[in-house]
Amino acid sequence: MGAKGGTAEIMIAEARRAFWVMVGFLAFIWVMQIANWTSGYALGQEHGVRPWDPTSLPDIASAPFLHWSWEHIQANSGPLFVFGFLSAYRGVVKFLGVTGLIILVSGLGAWFTSDPQSVGAGASGVVFGYFGYVLVRGAFDRHLIDIVIGLVIALCFSYQFTGLLPKEGIGWQAHLFGFLAGLLGGWLFRERNRTRPVPTPSPRDPRAALRKELDELGL
Repeated sequence: MGAKGGTAEIMIAEARRAFWVMVGFLAFIWVMQIANWTSGYALGQEHGVRPWDPTSLPDIASAPFLHWSWEHIQANSGPLFVFGFLSAYRGVVKFLGVTGLIILVSGLGAWFTSDPQSVGAGASGVVFGYFGYVLVRGAFDRHLIDIVIGLVIALCFSYQFTGLLPKEGIGWQAHLFGFLAGLLGGWLFRERNRTRPVPTPSPRDPRAALRKELDELGL
């Protein structure tokens, strides 16, 4: 009982950290939006990703925090919080590593493949990265709850897949490479030391694994 309670407390603490990390993330990009808007979106032009411009490579790190309009940031904020929280609630440290990978791969992919005359900015590449990560994390970590979450997310947000297709005026390259980075992150940041259940000769309830996951979460 004590071990189970301790596991639940750890999960609750991680979920709280994940919540406040995402609140901080959203607060930061909204503060940046105010500064960008005040400058007439000069910050976006200066620190967005300019494809095939070597001097713009450092902007890969700044572009996800800048947006082109209030509608742009509003459209990204909801999915960013939902997918970000689901990506972070198993551990904030791992989440930060996944986020860094997504920003790097998404930015480089857009830098190599986008129109050289364009300037890319916005958190949508990160959103698609978290989306991909949530879809596959459960399979790699062998967490049944996360597998269920991934399937539910895939069904409820299936329209997101249309953002991976080429479309005029949309930074689909960042979406696509962000999504691929999320899939890669699920494998790179998988739980390598997760113990396998010891097989027993007696038949087991097929729902036992799900109950175990719910017990770990304290549900």
